Amino acid sequence: MEDIEIKNESEEKPNILQDEEPAGDINRISSLKSLGPFIAARENSKNTIYLSDVPAICKEQPCMLGVDEAGRGPVLGPMVYGISYCPLERKSALVELGCADSKQLTEEKREIIFNDLNTLEYANSCIGWAVEIISPNVISSSMYRRTKCSLNEVSMDSAMGLIQEAIDAGVNIAEVYVDTVGPPEKYQEKLLKRFPNFKITVAKKADSTYPIVSAASICAKVTRDHALKVWQFPEGLIIKDNAFGSGYPGDPVTKRFLTENIDLVFGFPRLVRFSWSTAENALADKAYDMEFDEPDSEKPKYAGTKLTKFFKGTTKTGEVKREECRFFKQCHLDNVTEF
Repeated sequence: MEDIEIKNESEEKPNILQDEEPAGDINRISSLKSLGPFIAARENSKNTIYLSDVPAICKEQPCMLGVDEAGRGPVLGPMVYGISYCPLERKSALVELGCADSKQLTEEKREIIFNDLNTLEYANSCIGWAVEIISPNVISSSMYRRTKCSLNEVSMDSAMGLIQEAIDAGVNIAEVYVDTVGPPEKYQEKLLKRFPNFKITVAKKADSTYPIVSAASICAKVTRDHALKVWQFPEGLIIKDNAFGSGYPGDPVTKRFLTENIDLVFGFPRLVRFSWSTAENALADKAYDMEFDEPDSEKPKYAGTKLTKFFKGTTKTGEVKREECRFFKQCHLDNVTEF
């Protein structure tokens, strides 16, 4: 399992507005302003899970929970899964926030909604959220390891993990709405096996249909955007003003970044998902060819004679020559084939 850092806020949350945030608090996300410093303080080669406070009403009343992701397709940066939840009777708070498909909103509008979600009392008193920042390093390692783990499996594991985090935090979940990964029917069946007591709906474009999924989508998208803005390169690169582009394979700025930042031995910076064909193709033409010796398979060592030895011994002429069993020798016994 990959290393995961989990941060959970205390249950009692002061009403701190963005302008009143204490300086240097990097373990708490209480507004848009605090999101970047929180992410920058984490190791970007590992996954990080963050859970907001759980409003008291979400523990008392039946809640709906939405799940969505951001950054599934890019060759650069993390993929972020997000959940949001609120009481079934407080859906109006989501509408008042302006929750809609995050892909249809401008970056500025998404950030306003995220900030309002965390700072306005009518929102943070009944809506909670959580995200998992899945490192590009973890994504590539999962897809390249001997027992391969597909991106769909990484996605589903993250979604189910966040739902479980909400359960463990005391959220009274009644209904779950998920933007699908792969065929909705199979995904829904898998979720129902894990969470049989919930009403679960898995659908395509759920983020544009269900406001609770839209809220999760906004949290995921804003988190990913800021993860890219504050990305720190352990390789020593200094990239200003998002000079690596959107991260999508078709972006010319991203293509140029990949071309200009190839290490002939080690490949790309940690920001890049090595398992993407775009990255593999870029390396194929420029990087050195590498050969690795496969480790010897670890076979068990037997102290005595192997059983298979008794099935060997046929010569080229067809004659069978087998060493007499030690038991027969010690007991002075012979094989009898004719009576």
